[in-house]
Amino acid sequence: MRALPRLARTMKHPADSTIEPVIKIRRDRGKWNSYWLTTAVLVVSVMLWQAVSMAGIFPAFALPSPVAVWQAFVEIVHNGYGGQTLISDVLISCFRIVIGFVGAIAIGVPIGLLMSRNKIIFDIIDPLLQFVRPVPPLAYIPLLVVWFGIGELPKAILILVGTIPVIIIGTMSGVKSTPPLRISVARTLGASNAQIFRKVVLPSAMPEIFTAMRVGIGVAWTCLVAAELIAASSGLGWLVQFAGQALQVGIVIVGIVIIGLIGYAMELVIRKIENVVVPWRGHN
Repeated sequence: MRALPRLARTMKHPADSTIEPVIKIRRDRGKWNSYWLTTAVLVVSVMLWQAVSMAGIFPAFALPSPVAVWQAFVEIVHNGYGGQTLISDVLISCFRIVIGFVGAIAIGVPIGLLMSRNKIIFDIIDPLLQFVRPVPPLAYIPLLVVWFGIGELPKAILILVGTIPVIIIGTMSGVKSTPPLRISVARTLGASNAQIFRKVVLPSAMPEIFTAMRVGIGVAWTCLVAAELIAASSGLGWLVQFAGQALQVGIVIVGIVIIGLIGYAMELVIRKIENVVVPWRGHN
């Protein structure tokens, strides 16, 4: 008799085997439609860019055509620019982003969790957080250069300082959004405070934490490019600045496009990790 409920749970309704393939087909079709729409938007954008360039609305040096930008890209891939190769600029910028961004997550998530669970810690850290948050990252660059020089440390610190408020606030928001009913049910079932935090609060906060990470990666790139514009001799931000001073607009556009593509790729990686860690939220 005891085996009957277990057997019933393992048995599937005959209609399930028919519905699941249909759902999968519709999901795949929706993905392909999204890919095609994105491709169409990109193609139309490039065509409009080419049309504006051919119409001569702007001088050729101010708005080079897509073909000229592609030629500039091929040129710096083969020969580099300003004494640096393109691959070295990309790798250096990505290294700086990873160090600063991972540091912001490693520090910001625990701080956000502690602030949301302990009022004393919240009262200590929140004034500092609210003071740092509205200050533009560019304002810190002169201080960081004076204190730490123009090496890698000030760039990592700038990314961390610019990104960590987003991570902390997102973590706190995730904890506060935990449905009280879940906590009440866990207490009714005899769960301890540690078990409630580990099994209820933290899983409920994870979607907001990943959302903060996705926002934070954009902030991290903004901070990095700002630092490389002023206090660097390599990197994609430096490439854009150096080419802009020489009025090499084609190379400037190449740098901007590469920054956008790498930032988008990093955001997609965060999405994939989120789909694995937080599968109940649904695929993005």
